[in-house]
Amino acid sequence: MTRDAPALMSIDVIVVNYCTGPLVAACLESLEVERRTLRRLRAIVVDNDSPDGSADHIEAVIRARGWDWVVLLRSATNGGFGSGNNIGISWALECDPADLFWFLNPDTVVRANAGSCLASFMAMHPKAGIAGSALLESDGSPWPYAFRFPTILGELERGARFGLLTALLKNNAILRRVADRCERVDWVSGASFMVRRSLLEAGILFDERYFLYYEETDFCLHARKAGWECWYVPDAVVLHLAGQSTGVTGRQHALRRLPGYWFQSRRYYFLKNHGPLYGMLADLGWVAGHLFDRARGAVLGSARKDPPFLLFDFIRHSSFVPSRVAKRRKGPDAF
Repeated sequence: MTRDAPALMSIDVIVVNYCTGPLVAACLESLEVERRTLRRLRAIVVDNDSPDGSADHIEAVIRARGWDWVVLLRSATNGGFGSGNNIGISWALECDPADLFWFLNPDTVVRANAGSCLASFMAMHPKAGIAGSALLESDGSPWPYAFRFPTILGELERGARFGLLTALLKNNAILRRVADRCERVDWVSGASFMVRRSLLEAGILFDERYFLYYEETDFCLHARKAGWECWYVPDAVVLHLAGQSTGVTGRQHALRRLPGYWFQSRRYYFLKNHGPLYGMLADLGWVAGHLFDRARGAVLGSARKDPPFLLFDFIRHSSFVPSRVAKRRKGPDAF
């Protein structure tokens, strides 16, 4: 494969918007520079029925800047992050699809040559179906992590957050620190990752039963089962203003109560991919680890701050409690 390979590959970027108009505009602004080093870069913005008029704002920016390479699709409903991405995928596959699809959160700003780096990696690694970029936090500091697939021991470690236990279970921890080199990983952050078109054409799409969170984990898991590799590519750098689009993750002065859909997505992931018994054991592992951490903090006087009602909400949405049909509501805490 030649060094000019990325210039021969086309990219469709998909950004899902829900009440993040100015952030989407900034993301598109950063993509305009990327177009100079690529054969074709097209951006597809899917608005998930935003009630704040942000779709009109994005449309006005596109028109004012003369961005004929940007397409705005308006969904009649807010079906969630995966649903929005699938709308963009479906449209692109019917309208001269690119070789590669790049999924970006609206609260991202692409650094120079990030798209070229990802395209180059995909061109030189034909078995790679997914490639995630390196992320910077809002203050510009590196966020050098990828992930392992969730397991019972991984949930135990995440709940406990205890140094000794973390050391013993370091190969099971879901959060995986990565080096400054390309590494094969289980899954990458959904804030910025590139997917080969043939993977999507094979029917591997986002499961729309996830409203928000865990959909990229599930996507990468099923890609692996189909024989595709997932990689972390540190030379492709994207600034991620974490939590700006959802208000859930990221550095916040006051921790917010986690929305019900976070717990529902987690529960669905385990039940779908591992079955009820495994899901219950994973829940038990997290609860045991969390209670151990709280007891240790009480003894040492160093209790950690958690989102409000974390344990209560976790148990309420766990596999131990009969499933209820959740009503998805629109508003500032929905996506």
